[in-house]
This record gives sequence, structure tokens and C-alpha cells, in this order.
Amino acid sequence: MEAVAKLRNVPTSPRKMRLVANLVRGQKVTRALGLLKFEANSGAARVEKLLLSALANWQQKNEDERIEDANLYIKEIFVDEGRQLKRLRPAPQGRGHRIRKRSNHVTLVIDSKVEPLGSKAAAKQAAETKPAATVVDEAPKKIRRSSAKKSNETTAEATA
Repeated sequence: MEAVAKLRNVPTSPRKMRLVANLVRGQKVTRALGLLKFEANSGAARVEKLLLSALANWQQKNEDERIEDANLYIKEIFVDEGRQLKRLRPAPQGRGHRIRKRSNHVTLVIDSKVEPLGSKAAAKQAAETKPAATVVDEAPKKIRRSSAKKSNETTAEATA
């Protein structure tokens, strides 16, 4: 079940906010919160607050589930341009330069990741919930040699 949170008319340029959005896109919610907490970019604090709002929205939709057990991740985050405030700044020789004060809109969607039954991630998740005694170790993978190494070995044997 997904939850959406929107932040509108943020007074920073969309380009600066997209840097933060790209940092957390596709991450697990707990990891994204850790990244945003220590990010120096000014938009990180706003995105962190937006992520907490999306978590609260998810919690309200799914009252019977715990956030820790839900395996939440950021499904979608995008930044759109908002309106521009156009101002004039005095310039030399009586001219005026136009200043564009940009704003943006951020939309964040979180969802719980459900792994297919046959996938490695599902097996890993199942292994974490089972006791350690029932977990079976996987066989080590075979080492493959490249064809260049094999040809070098065969030429070395032929010359010897």
C-alpha cells in the first residue's frame, strides 16, 4: 500500500532540489532518513520533513502494520517547477536586470516492497526470520577462467 506526500511552493530552485531528490530515490526509508539528516544541502531538511509526513500518511492508512516490518522504500520522488517571482535589480547606467526567484513542488511516494517468492531477497528475508539452526549454507560458486587465460596456458604447455 503506497502513501503520497506533497510539498508545494518551496522557495528554492528546482535544480537544487533535484540534487537531493536524486540522492534518496529508490532508497529504503530508514536509509533515506539517515542520508537526509546529515546532508549539507538546504533542501535536505525539507525533503526529510516531507518523508516523515509520507510515513505518517502510510501509518494512517495501515494502522494494523508496523513501519519496521513493512520494508518501506521511496517508490517515486519528483520535483516540478513552481511559479517564478520576477523582480528587478538595479544595473549600471540606469538599466534594470530581471531576477527570477524560482520555486518548486516536490511529490514523494513511498511503498512497501514485496519480494517474489522465488527471489534471493525473499529467501534472505525468510532466513532472517527463521532460527539460525535451520538456515542451510549455499554451496560456493565455481571460479570461471576467461578464455584468454586458458589459451595462454595451452600455448605454454605446447612450448614446454
